[in-house]
Amino acid sequence: RKGGFAMTYSTLASIVKYPFSSCLAENQLKFGFFTSEEDSFRCVADELGLLKLSGQPLKYARHPLVYLVEAADDICYQMMDIEDAHKLKILTTGETKELLLSYFDDERRKRIDRTFTIVSDVNEQIAYLRSSVIGLLIKECTAVFLANEKQILSGAFEGSLITQMSARIAMAYKKCTQVSMEKIYCSREVLDVELAGFRVLSTLVNLMVDAVTSPEKVYSQLLINRVSEQYDIKAVSLYERIQATLDYISGMTDVFALDLYRKINGNSLPAV
Repeated sequence: RKGGFAMTYSTLASIVKYPFSSCLAENQLKFGFFTSEEDSFRCVADELGLLKLSGQPLKYARHPLVYLVEAADDICYQMMDIEDAHKLKILTTGETKELLLSYFDDERRKRIDRTFTIVSDVNEQIAYLRSSVIGLLIKECTAVFLANEKQILSGAFEGSLITQMSARIAMAYKKCTQVSMEKIYCSREVLDVELAGFRVLSTLVNLMVDAVTSPEKVYSQLLINRVSEQYDIKAVSLYERIQATLDYISGMTDVFALDLYRKINGNSLPAV
């Protein structure tokens, strides 16, 4: 698209975690590209020499960079969730320190204790531990990638880099995941946000899809005209209009989505 990011083929391939078409998703919840994007991804795959799998013309092995992007995503979300839970007092300081310190051997823990004699603020201590764990996990995943480079390049590697980490680090990561599921994601604060988010997003999706499905209606035009020109909301085919609608909504920040929801429902009006 004119005015777009103009990404390289490698960058485009690195963000396709599930390199197969939506028509091949079957029982899987995720896929890499829509039917309308098949020709574009085929071009990317051909240029990069991505391996085809299972005799399917639109099912490929992952680009090697996908494993690194996936690991970075897993690491950051896991660690930031733990730190945020501490800030929200879902986890105590003791619980948080115990989780993060479990990644390190005795020698590294001694060095951390010495650092804590200088850094006395509790939140700064947790931030230091979080950044230290992220650094450790990056090194660990890098080592796993290099150790399995041939399998990754041949398309034979299964699973993720995170699942292949050494025993102590893997156990610590698993414990963080368990605590996140049992205490963080089920906390009242998180559930309240999810409930509100479900209402906001479902309302916006339903209204906007109705608008592009029946654009001849006056109310539909009001909604459509509010969408930025960068989204092809007035495309010829309904398929493309719905795609543009979902692109528009999925690109919203929380604040923007909530503000639009309030205005559509008449709960917030511009100052007159």
